[in-house]
Amino acid sequence: MNEIEEIKALLDFPQNTVIITHRNPDGDAIGSSLGLKHFLETYNHNVKLILPSEYPPVFGFLNKVDESIVFDLVPDVCEEAIKNASLIFCLDFNSLDRVDKMAQMISDASAKKCLIDHHLDPEPFADIIFSDPTASSTAELVYQFIADMEQEKRMTVDMGEALFVGLITDTGSFKYSTNPRTYNTAAKLKAAGVDDYYIQDKIFNSMQKKQLELLGHCLANRMEILPEFQAGIIHLTRQDYKDFAISRGDTEGIVNHILMIEGIKIAAFITEQPTIVKLSLRSKGDISVQEIARNHFNGGGHKNASGGSAYAKLEDVIQRFKKVLPKYSVNV
Repeated sequence: MNEIEEIKALLDFPQNTVIITHRNPDGDAIGSSLGLKHFLETYNHNVKLILPSEYPPVFGFLNKVDESIVFDLVPDVCEEAIKNASLIFCLDFNSLDRVDKMAQMISDASAKKCLIDHHLDPEPFADIIFSDPTASSTAELVYQFIADMEQEKRMTVDMGEALFVGLITDTGSFKYSTNPRTYNTAAKLKAAGVDDYYIQDKIFNSMQKKQLELLGHCLANRMEILPEFQAGIIHLTRQDYKDFAISRGDTEGIVNHILMIEGIKIAAFITEQPTIVKLSLRSKGDISVQEIARNHFNGGGHKNASGGSAYAKLEDVIQRFKKVLPKYSVNV
């Protein structure tokens, strides 16, 4: 029995099902998970979506996102849901360390586990794995999963909107990591009734005044350009977080502004957290920030979009990043 036939058999009867995505969920994590939730509910499954941490408010317009259970807020409720589940879907992460404190719970769970993900080198913690690193997003893979099951007729507008959010956020509105299947998926979602202008407007034209002020501060006071390495860095200190009352989602997309500068091919957004320094890395073309994140900052992700972290002083992390640039810059 192949994977699709096995999943079909599992979905034939309603059961307690849990969907889990990674910590600090982005648009693809939220969109793919919600899209799958809506799909499974057409089979009358009892579906609970669990998030390790809270989702950015910008995605609050999506139907049923407010029904998500957040582990940071109600860990006991999440643990009970995982224990009672007979089927667990893991979306948009390739290793259990991406779900932090829930890792052991998932590993110990007796439920059948299914992974749907587009990151490189998935760990073999799931019983069934749908993995394709060439996919633009996990949302694209969820749509493909539904299509492979020959269940596109179950597509609803709510399902389509969620998946479309995953598509546009992980591709930067179709600017990178695309393939012919990406556009085909978008076309089918549009045909299913998705209003793409409405979704783009909700995500990209819903900034608060303080977010624009923060962006201005980053570009005017916290940006350093290194033309010899075709690179740029923006950093934020803990004091910046206090001064601008930065909350989840406020810094989303700031790193991309560095790549808007002519000739810049590597961008780093480095932030000083209470106990750790985090890096968000982006690149153009053949430069792999995934290698930088993996080899130097305990992270990973995609070739042109990755993240990492370090337990060190902010200044030291910035200097470490600068020191590794010559190895990856196309100019050296």
